Amino acid sequence: MDIETTSSTAAVTGARPAYRSQRKAEQLRAWITLAILTAGGLIVIVPFVVMFSVAFDKDAVFEIPFPFRIVPEHVSLDNFYTAIKNINMPRLYWNTLMIAVGVISIGTFSALLAGYALSKLNVKGGKIILLVVLATLMIPSEATLIPLFMLFKNMHLLNTYWAFYLPAIANIFGTFLAKQFMDGIPGELREAAVIDGASEFQTFSRIYFALSMPIVATLIILTFLNVWNSFLFPLIMLNDPAKYTIQIGIAMLRARTQTGEALPGLNMAATVLSIIPVLLVYLFFQRYIIQSIAHSGIKQ
Repeated sequence: MDIETTSSTAAVTGARPAYRSQRKAEQLRAWITLAILTAGGLIVIVPFVVMFSVAFDKDAVFEIPFPFRIVPEHVSLDNFYTAIKNINMPRLYWNTLMIAVGVISIGTFSALLAGYALSKLNVKGGKIILLVVLATLMIPSEATLIPLFMLFKNMHLLNTYWAFYLPAIANIFGTFLAKQFMDGIPGELREAAVIDGASEFQTFSRIYFALSMPIVATLIILTFLNVWNSFLFPLIMLNDPAKYTIQIGIAMLRARTQTGEALPGLNMAATVLSIIPVLLVYLFFQRYIIQSIAHSGIKQ
């Protein structure tokens, strides 16, 4: 009995150093991971902090103050008032929002339809069609600007929202995302709907579209970011200042200042105003994506 007790005690005593060593290694990995994530977070956050600091600084200059300070010495809202007055920010918001809503609606719907067809309808040559369509992603968007400009000019669609809405129909990247997502939805749902007498569009709209809310939210975020931050395409398609988008307005801010110089505080204030809708949309739909995945009822 004493021999067994001694052996058990020795085994436990020998296991403790190993357990402690393993625990220390796990703690070390946790601290290293935390340090890397903290460094990455600072790299992302610091530019935004500097941007807000310069935007609220009435006497902002290009030189970094020493010692560096986050809170400006002269906090003021003058830069925001000047930016709103000089470039008519509410009008730019409205123009960009109208373009974004139309492009999101058309692009998301067409992507879901195409993704559903390629995923569930067993289209003859569907894989080849998908490869050919995806191959067009290798063509730089700048290479298609001049042909699109000439096309819309002959169709008298310049300075109209249709110059943005029509290209949105061919949402290639969205089609790929929708197709990949719908591949994970059971095909038995379509078969059951067809047996119950539902048409193809009813099957898509009432079943697959309802289950595709996560990918819908993702497409909304990506499309909104692309449209809101777009500069070159609106600059080519629009020549009426009353229809300029937010990015063109910020670029025109320097020309509208009395001195003709790029004022750091004024530019940063306009930039802060321009990113507020982007942050709101991203934060709202990020939560919506998580909720949609949790309540979609799809078992991966």
